[in-house]
Amino acid sequence: MYAKGQAVIQLMEELAPKSYAVENDKIGLQIGTLQKEIRKVLIALDVTEEVVDEAIREQADLIIAHHAIIYRPLPHIQTDTPAGRLYERLIKHDIAVYIAHTNLDVADGGINDMMAEALGLTDTQPLDEVHTDKLKKLVVFVPTTHADAVRQAMFEAGAGGIGRYSHCSFNIEGVGTFKPEEGTNPFIGQPGEVETAQEIRVETIVPQSVERRVVQAMLKAHPYEEVAYDLYSLDLKTRTFGLGRAGKLPQPVTLQELCEKVKQAFDVPMLRVVGDLARTVRKAAVLGGSGSRYVKHAQFAGADVLITGDIDYHTAHDALAAGIALIDPGHNVEKIMKRGVADLLRRKLEERKWATAVTASEIDTEPFRFV
Repeated sequence: MYAKGQAVIQLMEELAPKSYAVENDKIGLQIGTLQKEIRKVLIALDVTEEVVDEAIREQADLIIAHHAIIYRPLPHIQTDTPAGRLYERLIKHDIAVYIAHTNLDVADGGINDMMAEALGLTDTQPLDEVHTDKLKKLVVFVPTTHADAVRQAMFEAGAGGIGRYSHCSFNIEGVGTFKPEEGTNPFIGQPGEVETAQEIRVETIVPQSVERRVVQAMLKAHPYEEVAYDLYSLDLKTRTFGLGRAGKLPQPVTLQELCEKVKQAFDVPMLRVVGDLARTVRKAAVLGGSGSRYVKHAQFAGADVLITGDIDYHTAHDALAAGIALIDPGHNVEKIMKRGVADLLRRKLEERKWATAVTASEIDTEPFRFV
């Protein structure tokens, strides 16, 4: 059985919640509909005419891309323009386009984590805070026979995390009373009769970003027809999510050696570098895309070098004067998301026994040629 479009995107948003995106970022569904079965998903960095050709050949129903194809309100769609031709072909072939941009940059396991992992960085922290998850307390009353199952369902959906501890809950035994009315189908007791039940009050912590998923998992695992539960807002915050990552290199290396490692890790033929190639670097920062404005963030994080794209001339001079090295392998290193997202989404679909296929685009959308 193939997954519906909404189900595929729900899994995608478990990885990169839309709430993580920076303000006014152009994310979400941009072309087509999700009200259909999805036989194949194509993961792409950019949606170009070559990528659309690939999607047509692969018989993909949905493209999930990083860079938006609609940046601002459209005054018209003229099919004799490059953008118009692109939209026309997508619509004619019923290919939907969904964009995950800065929310995918920020997310755990997203582009910046993929880049950090490719370089072996450890003890990573975001460079710039974008989103801090608020916490809620979920309280649910469960018959003692089903308490373990309900707790486990909530934990698997993302509840119960406090710092570096998981599966956290508090449990109190007690007696619940209720009277099923006519037309009900109670798990315990008979309609019209007051019933008592041995129950456990289960309390756990839920990040707001996964609140809906946790509640749905709890309701599905709970045996009662009508579930008694409460959600309380807390003046507490959980993890901070942000752009970029700073972390320790596996071992100290020269800037020259790190340049070679960057070329290999991100599959680029050449790069630009600012700084003394013989200097030793121990801590590095990475940021996919354009990172000129994050040099000071990297410095503040204690990084010896910032690895990012689209470094401009004056930023390079400022970094040189400030004593922080820069490595610019280009914007296109974000292509690391293609296989990373494809693998994650494929695994989620397989866990749910859906036959929807996921493939990473083979098209190189690097606009520059190196001569």
